Amino acid sequence: MGQSNFVDYIRIFCRSGKGGAGSEHFRREKFVEKGGPDGGDGGRGGHIYLRGNRNQWTLLHLRYKKHIFAGNGEPGGGQRSFGSQGEDVYIDVPVGTVARDEETNEVICEVTEHDETVVLLECGQGGLGNTHFKTSTNQAPRYAQPGKPGKEGYFIFELKVLADIGLVGFPNAGKSTLLSVVSAAKPKIANYAFTTLTPNLGIVPYRDERSFVMADIPGIIEGASEGKGLGLRFLRHIERNSALLFMVPADSDDIHKEYDILLNELEQHNPQLLDKSRLLAITKSDMLDEELMEEIETDLPDIPHLFISSVAQLNIQKLKDLIWNTLNPQEDV
Repeated sequence: MGQSNFVDYIRIFCRSGKGGAGSEHFRREKFVEKGGPDGGDGGRGGHIYLRGNRNQWTLLHLRYKKHIFAGNGEPGGGQRSFGSQGEDVYIDVPVGTVARDEETNEVICEVTEHDETVVLLECGQGGLGNTHFKTSTNQAPRYAQPGKPGKEGYFIFELKVLADIGLVGFPNAGKSTLLSVVSAAKPKIANYAFTTLTPNLGIVPYRDERSFVMADIPGIIEGASEGKGLGLRFLRHIERNSALLFMVPADSDDIHKEYDILLNELEQHNPQLLDKSRLLAITKSDMLDEELMEEIETDLPDIPHLFISSVAQLNIQKLKDLIWNTLNPQEDV
């Protein structure tokens, strides 16, 4: 199997630029015997920035960039000439990218908007020239500051998919099929587990030329929060959805229990996920009659729910209405 073009995890070594040294120069002119100090300051090094870019969807463009260095500052010169500053480096990343310090696992920054620019590593400052050290008792200081070194370290960039509604369910619950029906997205669909190995995004058209973004997250299994199956790799994408649509197939042995397992995995991964609005879709319901639906409904979780079938188009518009009203509670359909 070839490598996927969806890359959501990158490790890169970054180093900001070091500052240029200050100058120890003294004024030297034909008719000036003892010119005073006129050494200029060194230039600062280059910063390293992260910049949000809504036209990028993955970290693929950074896959083979193992090292990123900013420019170093130039040293100061005579006649109070300041050194040039080092060239800054801008790393364009998709909106929803989180940068962590690999050593401490601390979150350094998070880019959530297009063109948002965040400093990843600050530069080393340039040293002061000897002009700054002239005093009444020391008219000819023969020293200047060296430039400060830049900062460096290994960083982890993680992409968390941004969407209005995220589809949560076990493998083969019908998530990809729903996305393909309500949007122009064409995820791989087959009747076996883990068909979806990367998140898929689709723009779902709605009434009056409105729309919302739906994310098909690869299937969760029990123990995913402990790293089983696709594990933590895709659970983080669920964090970036405004609301969650749980999907459980109608032929499940126990719909309520399956929902509880999914909810528990999310809670173990990040308890704040339980604060998001939750909906439930019982998929593949074209195989049920009304009597069976009524029987199943008596033991469903106490959240908004619908019986749907993507193939038979059962309640698909009602589902879109339910999602829209959840995302925009102030509006009426």
